[in-house]
Amino acid sequence: MNKSYVIAGVVALSAIAWIASGQYKEEAASPEEIATATGSPAPEKEIVPHVRTRLSTAQEHVSTLLLFGRTEGVRSVQIKVETAGRIVAVPTKKGQTIKKGEVIAHIDMADRQARLKEAEAMVKRFAIAYEAAQKLSQKQFRSKVQLAEAVSNLETAKAGLRSIKVDIGRTTIRAPFDGILDDVSVEIGDYVAIGNASANIVDLDPILVAGEATERVASGLKLGDTAIVNPVGGQPQEGIVSYISKVGSTTTRTFRVEISLPNPGSVIAEGLTAEMKLELGRVKAHFLTPAVLTLSDSGELGVKVVDGGGIVRFHGVQLIDDTPEGMWLSGLPDEAELIVVGQEFVRSGQKVESTQVKAEQAS
Repeated sequence: MNKSYVIAGVVALSAIAWIASGQYKEEAASPEEIATATGSPAPEKEIVPHVRTRLSTAQEHVSTLLLFGRTEGVRSVQIKVETAGRIVAVPTKKGQTIKKGEVIAHIDMADRQARLKEAEAMVKRFAIAYEAAQKLSQKQFRSKVQLAEAVSNLETAKAGLRSIKVDIGRTTIRAPFDGILDDVSVEIGDYVAIGNASANIVDLDPILVAGEATERVASGLKLGDTAIVNPVGGQPQEGIVSYISKVGSTTTRTFRVEISLPNPGSVIAEGLTAEMKLELGRVKAHFLTPAVLTLSDSGELGVKVVDGGGIVRFHGVQLIDDTPEGMWLSGLPDEAELIVVGQEFVRSGQKVESTQVKAEQAS
């Protein structure tokens, strides 16, 4: 037999045995190899964006409202003269603290003292006449008509006495309540008529701080709510909502809100600008910086987060409170992995890779 045929047969048998043994496996060509062999461009690999995230946990936050207003006296009265005469004494001065019943000014008594004695004498005379008429009537020496006349005369005399006493009392002008004399408009020698102004008195304890609130804000307030008031040049103090107007301004469409706070010694003056911080309620919110905010495709303000599957999700948010350090926002889950770097380059529903950083590294 030809030697070359023998060698060829041995090689063929060896190849068949190797294939049968299972050690031979045909490897599939890679897309790049196929592309090279066919001359077509290789398909591009999908690039997964990388973002930096920070874990944020919702906290209980006291939602507050900030209003500005002015301080006002709880009451202010212009004291008017109730009897005519000449001012003979003014023991008070403008700006001083005054107590209820304290004298502001005196009006000359003139002939009032003489009229008082005359009225007292008339009462005594008619009282005697009445007693006599009553005794005679009992003995039927006087008619009932005469007795009624004696009663009428006595009552008229008593009314006259009361009138002169009231008039004398009005010659002393007194403070109707504790307060500050904002103005004294009479001086010694002035002649005053009934209805003339003599002084202005204002009550500053408690003091009111009045401001204007929108319809939405006013509807969320109630009487007795606490507020922190900070007058210009003063210290923050706690007060309560004492008045909420039921009639809105036709020009500004706002509602008057008054806060009442203690003011012993009238330390806080009237007319000061004051800041009012009112508590609107407690809510769960996230404290974030404006840098994490972004807009949805429809223009809604919110933040982007990465869910448990590494997918970007957009959440619209509502501003609860704004501070110099950051903002309190609601509308997020209690725990959220916020995208703090790269949020503008990814879209909702997109797969991303993320690296979680600490709060101080998230800028």
